[in-house]
Amino acid sequence: MCHLFWLLGVGKSCLLLRFSDDSFTTSFITTIGIDFKIRTIELDGRRIKLQIWDTAGQERFRTITTAYYRGAMGILLVYDVTDESSFNNIRNWIRNIEQHASDNVNKILVGNKADMDESKRAVPTSRGQALADEFGIKFFETSAKTNLNVEQVFFSIARDIKQRLADTDARPEPAIRIPGGGEVPVTNGQPPAKSACCNS
Repeated sequence: MCHLFWLLGVGKSCLLLRFSDDSFTTSFITTIGIDFKIRTIELDGRRIKLQIWDTAGQERFRTITTAYYRGAMGILLVYDVTDESSFNNIRNWIRNIEQHASDNVNKILVGNKADMDESKRAVPTSRGQALADEFGIKFFETSAKTNLNVEQVFFSIARDIKQRLADTDARPEPAIRIPGGGEVPVTNGQPPAKSACCNS
């Protein structure tokens, strides 16, 4: 199972509903605390179950939110392209992630509501891309209403997590260097036990 987790009150529940149920509504109630959805996808010939935690973006729920960081394999940072304050808050969320999440958690920056009229846009695409580049993460603009890039975002982070886990599994076991040359392999963090012939 692949655990995803995301932040900020900027239409993310609509984004999740579009991905999990392929539906859209404008009458969403603000997320209270934590909610989650599950969707199984096929990725590179394998079936993967995504468990996506939808967290409240309001400050009063931040203590609850941070408690879920540690177990997350991926985090989508979502802001509203028509709301500059939500974009400016991304740096605060990234600081929280750096404090509470695993060092190697995968992250993607998402600018939501990209279907809105350009006259209502407060955050240009170039600013979103520049912020993502600064932190070395991927960037997408999405629209839950028109289904723009919704599948691409979730599949992208799922693929990144899958690749990271595969790379971790492929690393050789560490070894302990022995004075005078040679190495002793370490399995599960422990060197092998001495054999009976060496206990003299």
